[in-house]
Amino acid sequence: MDSRSDEDVLLFHGQEFHTSYWGHRGILGIRDHILLPGYAGYPNTAAASLYPMNADVYDMAHALGALVGAVHPFDTEPNPYANPPERITDELPVDVALGKLDYMEIVGFSDHRSTAAVWYKLLNLGFRLPAGAGTDATTNYAAPIRGQVGMDRVYAWVPEWPLNIDVWFDALKKGRTFVTNGPLIEFTLAGQRVGEELRFKGVQDAVQFTAKLRSIVPVDHFEVVCNGRVAQTLKLEGKRDSADVTGTLALKESGWCVLRASSDGAEYPVLDNYVYATTSPVYVMIGGKAPRSPEDAKYFAAWIERTIDETSHYPDWNSPAEKEYVLKRLGEAKAVYERLL
Repeated sequence: MDSRSDEDVLLFHGQEFHTSYWGHRGILGIRDHILLPGYAGYPNTAAASLYPMNADVYDMAHALGALVGAVHPFDTEPNPYANPPERITDELPVDVALGKLDYMEIVGFSDHRSTAAVWYKLLNLGFRLPAGAGTDATTNYAAPIRGQVGMDRVYAWVPEWPLNIDVWFDALKKGRTFVTNGPLIEFTLAGQRVGEELRFKGVQDAVQFTAKLRSIVPVDHFEVVCNGRVAQTLKLEGKRDSADVTGTLALKESGWCVLRASSDGAEYPVLDNYVYATTSPVYVMIGGKAPRSPEDAKYFAAWIERTIDETSHYPDWNSPAEKEYVLKRLGEAKAVYERLL
């Protein structure tokens, strides 16, 4: 903990692992030392090899007590079916399949809707991936690239005060969070907070939910989303900056539900392309059946196949063993999604 922390603000240092090939990753709560070098896959450098891949970085970070998340993931939703083929090397679905990732930035230096679209597909397959956030503020620049510190932020529900940072990290890992660049939102389903699981023996026709909104700017959309589809559009009145809603949802299959709020365009003083907030999911299990989405499993299997193709042609390895190892890990992750078909 930084010496400038006080009873109101806890200041901690972390690390961003900058492998542009595999995707940038945030490392929170790391102890003892940072990971060096802080990147791989940089051509024409001593760290040109694609080893270590991000999955290995997670193991190193976890051994030092850290949480690891995917940061500023996507400006557009990857299309593994594109013709001509789209270059796709982000390791996200690999990391999730191998059980390495602790959270995912849904609000950050990226397109929030495109990022959420990928997140929804992973949730549809039964993976439990909490929502995180981060501004990626370059505070050593005269004009930060994408906003000041704290523009994109994650709130975590904690059961005690004064705050203990380990309790906060635990809340993040358990998905007791919402993320935002402006609006404050709160969601419960059947009385349970986000991050919790509901279990029902059969289909439910009317499960009560609560949804709250408080915002410094107006929003255009306030919605409950379940299994990737808008389950209910919530009414906004007046200035569209506040709402308290109670209603019911029909839950027909296992999966998840989140609450989200957004605008169609920029709304000053939120210095972003549009306003966006989402909770982490409340998870739903009906009849003991795991969530199923063959279409999304096919999507990620095709994604990793594109990554395998790109990686197999990559020239800068330190040894044949490194290349063999990386391709083997990619194949293991692809097999996870093929089994989910």
